[in-house]
Amino acid sequence: MKKLILSTVTIIVLGLLSCKNETKEKSNSVLNPSEVKEVAMATISFGVRGNCGMCKKTIEKAVNSLEGISKANWDVDAKKMDVSFDDSKTNEMAIHNAIAASGYDTEKVSADLDAYNGLPGCCQYDHDMVMNHME
Repeated sequence: MKKLILSTVTIIVLGLLSCKNETKEKSNSVLNPSEVKEVAMATISFGVRGNCGMCKKTIEKAVNSLEGISKANWDVDAKKMDVSFDDSKTNEMAIHNAIAASGYDTEKVSADLDAYNGLPGCCQYDHDMVMNHME
């Protein structure tokens, strides 16, 4: 009788462990986070006015403060911003608005004037400056 009960319990335990491993394998093959991320990634480029390395830090910090940003680079000479982001977590206008809120004009949104006036003197750019160009 003990052998029968022990055998039954062993079979049930092995069966449960087998099911658990199969479920785990299925879930790993169904959702691969890197594949999901690749589908949602977007890259944009646009002009941003600014003057110097301090501007670069402020502009990139504003963009990187948003959820879903994977890369933000502002080219000081070209006045060009390149951003890679997860478009399920943020969007182009949110990026433009974050930069404008930090005091800088973009191609689509003018800077918040209070933020602009609070920038250091070297960062207060000409509002007619050409953006998104190559020298």
